[in-house]
Amino acid sequence: MPFAGPVLRPNCFACFPLLSVNPAPSPTIRPEIEAWLADFQLRLCQQLETADAGPARFLTDAWQREGGGGGRSKVLEHGRVLEKGGVGFSAVWGQMSEAAARQLHMPDPHFYATGVSVVLHPRSPRVPIIHMNVRYFEAGNGEAWFGGGIDLTPIYVDEAQARRFHERLRDVCNRHNPAYYPKFTRWADDYFYLPHRQETRGVGGIFYDRLTVGPDGTAEELFAFMRDVAELFGPFYSELMAENQALPYGEREEAWQTQRRARYAEFNLAFDRGTRFGLETGGRTESILMSLPPRTGWAYNPAPPAPGTPEAATLAWLRKGVDWLADA
Repeated sequence: MPFAGPVLRPNCFACFPLLSVNPAPSPTIRPEIEAWLADFQLRLCQQLETADAGPARFLTDAWQREGGGGGRSKVLEHGRVLEKGGVGFSAVWGQMSEAAARQLHMPDPHFYATGVSVVLHPRSPRVPIIHMNVRYFEAGNGEAWFGGGIDLTPIYVDEAQARRFHERLRDVCNRHNPAYYPKFTRWADDYFYLPHRQETRGVGGIFYDRLTVGPDGTAEELFAFMRDVAELFGPFYSELMAENQALPYGEREEAWQTQRRARYAEFNLAFDRGTRFGLETGGRTESILMSLPPRTGWAYNPAPPAPGTPEAATLAWLRKGVDWLADA
């Protein structure tokens, strides 16, 4: 796709110029945020390659956006533990349609957005799917905000691991604001929910759509929270990979994995705001849809799991309002 703007250099994502039609607030830490996210993507990929411990490596696909900006998609396929993993960085700007701006609650159709998005689909149904996104937005009227979160989608829920996941998230939140965890975990429950299935996507996590610079804290304070959320991801998921990748499974577990992966795809295609934002602002389709699982399928009207089975036990956890820290 032709790109009318600055040349996108693979190792210089922080050198994008400021959006000329949407001057950044003064002073702005946009370049610092963008540079940190670009570096974080590289560091996280190194952590995940080490945890996978196989020959597969993240392949780099640098791309340019015709309307302004670009990014770097890094994708690992056919790993020892990770069947498919995507870690995307982008820094894009321009003007979206008025309809898209209204739908996404943007106060001005001019925008700047930078972030890192991660989705990992492990080979084994014993290793959970995991997602993280951390992002920073500026609108043309000068408003700026941070968003993001992490959620965990086990094929089979391990209660101890789900509890540990929420404990780590609570600890990160409490370093910044004790009100964050209870608010953001409820937000995750509401966001990562498939209303047509009446199921949560997994065991939740945290989700925060818009922490606005000014009302919710200084840019430096909110940036520090974003960094801490992001830095939790690699070490925690490396633990889960090490603990679960050798657990046995067979055809039954793989069939259940196929069904749960289909639910994951349904959410991303029907409800995920990041997917919608990317497609409606002319983003790169392959990078936007790299979150989809590598193999899945939809059986017509599958029978519910039999009572007393591990699959039924997992399904019972996929509901809103579970307090994973009740006894912590």
